[in-house]
Amino acid sequence: MDGLVTLSSSRHHSHDVEALENADSDIGVCGRLLVVLSIIFMLVTLPLSIWACIKIVKEYERAIIFRLGRILRGGAKGPGLFFILPCTDSFINVDMRTITFDIPPQEVLTKDSVTVSVDGVVYYRVQNAILAVANITNADAATRLLAQTTLRNVLGTKNLAEILSDREEIAHSMQSTLDDATDDWGIKVQRVEIKDVKLPLQLQRAMAAEAEASREARAKVIAAEGEMNASRALKEASLVISESPSGLQLRYLQTLNTIAAEKNSTIIFPLPLEMMQGFIKK
Repeated sequence: MDGLVTLSSSRHHSHDVEALENADSDIGVCGRLLVVLSIIFMLVTLPLSIWACIKIVKEYERAIIFRLGRILRGGAKGPGLFFILPCTDSFINVDMRTITFDIPPQEVLTKDSVTVSVDGVVYYRVQNAILAVANITNADAATRLLAQTTLRNVLGTKNLAEILSDREEIAHSMQSTLDDATDDWGIKVQRVEIKDVKLPLQLQRAMAAEAEASREARAKVIAAEGEMNASRALKEASLVISESPSGLQLRYLQTLNTIAAEKNSTIIFPLPLEMMQGFIKK
């Protein structure tokens, strides 16, 4: 499906470019006469006119030539040298490099009626120099304004939880919307990123209190589960000790050994009553 959309878009662009370039053949008799006069003027003023006729564009630029106000057949020129006629020709340089710009923070009302401030960054480049010059006055300014509007429109359909967790999906949706809208301008939106989501201070405090209460509740549940497991272990230990009377005495001795190893202190050692009965009888 994406391949069909791309093919349809490229065909649409080719038709627009062909229509703009074919306009060069409609300059009329007066236009042809002016072109001939311009050529004669250039030949008469050689070699001085050569400096006004030869132009250079850089590797990352393309030149759109206008002859008597109409785009010259052959499309964008460059990079390197190209030739124009004095008096009748003019040209505009178009930068083909990737351009980045920040989307200013936008106050957005989310779907669940929460006001947030969101900003982002957009990466785009000129894909078709002729369309970028002939179809819009200022492609850069138009793309910037459209990015701000698109950001507000996309975020207005999301609730706060989706904005905080689904940034990649929101960025992809914005990129698709911007790319479709700027297609007729010869602009290719390469990437959109959401930079920061700023919440109101009161909402931040409420979310922090909610998170703290949730953590405390989980801590109490974990402590209760630990006490329950400990009581079960003590119950099982008591059952084991009850099977052997001497096991309790061994446990006493182990406890005394542990206490004596840590600090020197007075230890009260309980004696079993069975041992005292022998002395009592005597």
